[in-house]
Amino acid sequence: MTDTRILAFEAIDNFRDYGGYAGLDGATVRSGALWRSGHHGAASPTDLRAVHELGIATVIDLRGDSERDANPCLRHPRFQGKVVFAPGETAGLKAAAAHEESAGEVRSFADAQGVMIRLYDGMPWRPVLVETFKLYFAALAAQDSPSLLHCFAGKDRTGLAADLLHHILGVHPDEAMADYLLTNRAASIERRIATGTHAVSGMGAQMSDDAMRALLSVRPEYLETARNAIAARHGTVDVYLAEVLALDLAQAAAIRANHLV
Repeated sequence: MTDTRILAFEAIDNFRDYGGYAGLDGATVRSGALWRSGHHGAASPTDLRAVHELGIATVIDLRGDSERDANPCLRHPRFQGKVVFAPGETAGLKAAAAHEESAGEVRSFADAQGVMIRLYDGMPWRPVLVETFKLYFAALAAQDSPSLLHCFAGKDRTGLAADLLHHILGVHPDEAMADYLLTNRAASIERRIATGTHAVSGMGAQMSDDAMRALLSVRPEYLETARNAIAARHGTVDVYLAEVLALDLAQAAAIRANHLV
């Protein structure tokens, strides 16, 4: 794993290629076709040109309506792709990104870690997020052109969605976890802490830097919580995909056909 999959932008955070991994039956997940990032609400003209050059045809926006209203994503003037999302709120609290939830109660690292564990424990069943996941997989089954997956920070909702796709494509769970943890290198976490330009609302003055870091970064136990919750409720990820996301064998096969080489 190298940083070559991470692209640097002026005002888009956590932008990277989540393809290129070994997949099912000796195949490889296509590079340059699966992109993920934070939101593009402050993207510069230079950023928009660079994104446009990637040829992205479909944007899957995992944010809720209130987040889109507060931070509408900017697009290149010649963008002619499709933006898909389910209407409603995908975060547990209105107008809060997934990593912001319960931030007002956080003071210590342990507090922050507990918030994130609770967040991931329930995230796979959030109704509007589930509907957007369905649209995500439908889009990948329907076309093989480049797509972009994002939420607000591109780490929690996006991280879970990417992990589920990696499972469908046969990426080893350890590789998928490594990709998830790339947020800690691709996102401007330390700069946001140092300058106070974090995106977590309701932070009290007593919140420690370690607590803030726990909210703004990702840790293995966060994603493992979601994986374990899915296993506890459904037995396997495949059963979850079928029962909750209505992913059938034909759709899964189409996703693989479009994204494995």
